[in-house]
Amino acid sequence: MPADDSEQPKQPIASVWTRPRRGRREQPALSREQIVSAALELLDAEGADALSMRKLGTRLNAGATSMYTHVANKDELIELVVDAVYGEVDIPAAGGPDDWRDATTRCAHSLRATLLRHPWMASVAGELGVTQLGPNVMRLSEGLLALFEAAGLPAREADLAVSTLTSYVMGITTTEAAWLTTLARHGRSESELVESLWPAAEEAAREHPQLLEHYVSLRGKDPRETREEKFDYGLRMVLDGLEARLADSGGSGKG
Repeated sequence: MPADDSEQPKQPIASVWTRPRRGRREQPALSREQIVSAALELLDAEGADALSMRKLGTRLNAGATSMYTHVANKDELIELVVDAVYGEVDIPAAGGPDDWRDATTRCAHSLRATLLRHPWMASVAGELGVTQLGPNVMRLSEGLLALFEAAGLPAREADLAVSTLTSYVMGITTTEAAWLTTLARHGRSESELVESLWPAAEEAAREHPQLLEHYVSLRGKDPRETREEKFDYGLRMVLDGLEARLADSGGSGKG
């Protein structure tokens, strides 16, 4: 007979990562990995609004009981799927003070590419907050800490550097992902939609000459290249700031 709820240890916060695994007497019909994989496929195909426990059960040809063995609700499922996505990020090993910048750049680009492969992340990642305690998030955080500490930052500043870098990448990429979701909803290519928007944008900027000049300069340019250029520029600024800090603190700052 299962223990009474009052006998279970209380969770510090509602999360799949803080809830004790439920005991079971027999092997469930579905594994956690199967459930997460199917949920990821559904999210990639139809977006965050399409995900429900009932729809996922239909997709897996399984009853709710099979899934609730592993997750208590949809929120816990989202936590698992988000962590699975972070498992796709490439984290270069911390080699030393001379290659931290190249390694960090590769990691930042890998994080961006991962988020853009799963644009639904833009609508859910920010809602998880402190409950991002999964093994892949831990691996990413640990890897970045190691990179910045190898560069010469003390542990406390390395933690701040990780927050600065990930906030930049997540912030700009979330906007990109939302834009890609809009494109998918309209069923048009990025170039087609941007080209159709230019007349309205230029008309709105008629009384703002600097902005109008900027819009005119972008006309005919591949919008994907423009997004990548913006990302690279901002990333360089973040890393330039960290490099200057390393120089001030006596670290290498090379890369």
